[in-house]
Amino acid sequence: MELFILIFAALFSVMNPFGTVPVFVGLTEENSKVERNKIAFWTSLNVLIILVISFFIGKYILLFFGITLNSLKIAGGLIIASSGFALLTGEFSKHKGMKKTRVKVDIKSRSQISLTPLAMPMIAGPGTMSLLITYNQEFDELNSVLIILGAIVLSSISIYLILKSSFYIVKVLGASGINALSRIIGFIVIAIGVEFIISAVVGVFNIA
Repeated sequence: MELFILIFAALFSVMNPFGTVPVFVGLTEENSKVERNKIAFWTSLNVLIILVISFFIGKYILLFFGITLNSLKIAGGLIIASSGFALLTGEFSKHKGMKKTRVKVDIKSRSQISLTPLAMPMIAGPGTMSLLITYNQEFDELNSVLIILGAIVLSSISIYLILKSSFYIVKVLGASGINALSRIIGFIVIAIGVEFIISAVVGVFNIA
């Protein structure tokens, strides 16, 4: 149970679906409620597929490029920490590249937004992928793998429920409330990134 809570909390914090709520509202304000629910469903399903692929295929990518686990941890830790810092400073959308003019124009011309930009990179970005690749290397027992898969599924369900309720969340919390919540999550995300880096340094130098 502890592993399940650990994985779910880490995934939820790094993906931070609450940070995606304002973007989702902005992109779907002209859609009907049924259409918004459909977009929320396909976004969460795409996230689920991306996370599962990252978890199972990631180790082969490491082998192909000759990347060690500790190197991945340091790189992933830096990405995760920078994402957390972006949440703290209110620059989450800019950090994800959503503020670029070319990106804005591309998004407006898209008929489907569930895969990009919502599922990737807004929710399932490089930080999330590196997190899962690391977990795959550290937890290889069948029981642990099933627990991690359960956490991935629950995370995807949570994303669906949050995006589905995005207009209600914005109405209740407001922009300031979402911003405050994102800052709290950002602090946790930075701590996760730092922990990754520290554990990698300990592994490299064999510090007891």
